[in-house]
Amino acid sequence: MSAPAASAIALARSFLFVPANRPDRYAKALASGAGAVIIDLEDAVSPQDKGPARGQLATAFASLAAAGRARMLLRINASGSPWHDDDLALARQLVPQGLAAVMLPKAESAGALQQVAGAVGAACALLPLVESAAGLAALDALAGTAQVLRLVFGNLDFQADLGLACDADEAELVPVRLALVLATRRAGLAAPVDGVTPATGDLAQLRADVARSRRGGFGAKLCIHPNQVAVVNAALAPTSAELDWARRVLAAYEQTGGGVFSLDGRMVDLPVVRLAQRIVDGASDSP
Repeated sequence: MSAPAASAIALARSFLFVPANRPDRYAKALASGAGAVIIDLEDAVSPQDKGPARGQLATAFASLAAAGRARMLLRINASGSPWHDDDLALARQLVPQGLAAVMLPKAESAGALQQVAGAVGAACALLPLVESAAGLAALDALAGTAQVLRLVFGNLDFQADLGLACDADEAELVPVRLALVLATRRAGLAAPVDGVTPATGDLAQLRADVARSRRGGFGAKLCIHPNQVAVVNAALAPTSAELDWARRVLAAYEQTGGGVFSLDGRMVDLPVVRLAQRIVDGASDSP
């Protein structure tokens, strides 16, 4: 995959959905402050509209600025669906024009991801959307597939697949979210992307959800409305206090020449230094 595309998607904190059949909203979504924009051919488009939506996207994509195209993903329909092959053909057409990545919903096997990779080419990143028990069981295989950049959690479909009846805090999904973070770490991927907050007008719930995401090791969150973007970006960015601490850790590490040292009365070893480096790197992330 190209470095600019990989960088934009790997560092994005907010991923905003926009229906593929609403090209009038593409530029607005890119201007919302979202780090990445997901053009959705799956849930947001009815079966009878999927064909026309592909045509609308193919026409509108080239009119967008190159910097915007590098922040765009295409959520195609799932493997085995009647629309999957046509979606792949469109993605293959858009990748040379700058499409950054393809998101595969209901990802449950490395084989399905490999088929997508073969269809769209090596320049396109892949983001598997984990939405089922089968997807959870295949996490390491999904994370280890070539071109996979980040794992994404489909929290609502996951609940439906398992017949869960979660409260707003989704306490039942804590081990599932941890499993995504662990698989991400084992594969050396960018931090995973957490699922949606469906109550678009409830910013208090959104703040609680994104705080949970950050505590749990997620680096980004799916958004379904532009008014969610700023809250997500702010909550997932390093605070000024965290950034100040991280910079002092790195400065002290350089001054001491490595090894273990003490800062603010606390021991600092290499894992702490690595954490500080991630915080500093995160300060320059895209939204």
